Amino acid sequence: MPVNAVAENVLGTIGTICWTVQLLPQIYKSHRLKSTEGLSDWLVLLWGIAAAFLGTYNVIQDLNIPLIVQPQIFGTLSFISWGQCQFYGRKRSLQLSFLYFLLIMAIAAAFETGMVFAVRPPYQSGNGSAKSAVQFFGIFTSVLLAVGLLPQYYEIWKYKVVLGISVLFMIVDAMGGLFSVLSLVFKPKFDVVAGVAYSVVFVMDCLIVLAALILNPRTGRPNPEVIERRV
Repeated sequence: MPVNAVAENVLGTIGTICWTVQLLPQIYKSHRLKSTEGLSDWLVLLWGIAAAFLGTYNVIQDLNIPLIVQPQIFGTLSFISWGQCQFYGRKRSLQLSFLYFLLIMAIAAAFETGMVFAVRPPYQSGNGSAKSAVQFFGIFTSVLLAVGLLPQYYEIWKYKVVLGISVLFMIVDAMGGLFSVLSLVFKPKFDVVAGVAYSVVFVMDCLIVLAALILNPRTGRPNPEVIERRV
């Protein structure tokens, strides 16, 4: 594909918009139902941690601005959802749940900031160890994104229905991954590691949407939210 900075930024911006709003349906759904049953708190926790690694990788690699902003928003919303899991799912107090949210946000922000300042200078000077570290950040992101969805697959297997997790969240999240991958196509050099990370999100999200289309109608109530009120 030819290099096209406009296409790169437009597609990256669309991906950022998707990943800005993708968790909002999930956060709203958990708040409205006052329940996170069926939503794995490990999913949103590991995705929040993955966002810190992806943010570090994207900043050091000097990707386009939308892709640098993307993990920051993604991580924040993931940790908000995780905080809801503490409050609604694990029945912790509101104050303690909010404290956990602030603590994990502070740790993630400190980690990303520290890694950027520590690794970027030697990376830009061509240091081999720094380059290996950056590659690790990217690869570990893919691992966390994939591993984070495994507990959610277990929840689906346990209930034999897609319960708790918003299907709209999965669809918009998948679109965010897809447009982000497409934005990388128009860079002078395709970033394979970032591309794999975004592709993993797209594929594994699509599997959950497919599970909802197959399993939920078997309950006799294709609307997952109606099912949730009866579980």
